[in-house]
Amino acid sequence: MNKDELLKKIEEIQESVRQMKEDDLQENPEMANEEFQCDCCAQIKTFAGSMIYEDYRLCNDCVLLAEVGFNLNKIKTIDEFMASMEDKRFETIYNTLFNNEKIKK
Repeated sequence: MNKDELLKKIEEIQESVRQMKEDDLQENPEMANEEFQCDCCAQIKTFAGSMIYEDYRLCNDCVLLAEVGFNLNKIKTIDEFMASMEDKRFETIYNTLFNNEKIKK
């Protein structure tokens, strides 16, 4: 796959994932106010555009990363993707814990 084909494929995935979030919001506008902690990046995100992969709920941003990885054959399984995001997840949790500690003092 050449660079132009690769970019086109990524843009198509981006559009699809963006549309998924938009569709969720059109079907249920309350989703914009409903939040969860993404199992992948550990950030608090809106339910709109999120997806469940096996035992994990991923936010729309992580869905995009996962789908690009799957489509480009960079990752094979959701567990492999979750392992690749481990540092990001721990960084978010660490920052959340210590930022909350600073606020409490």
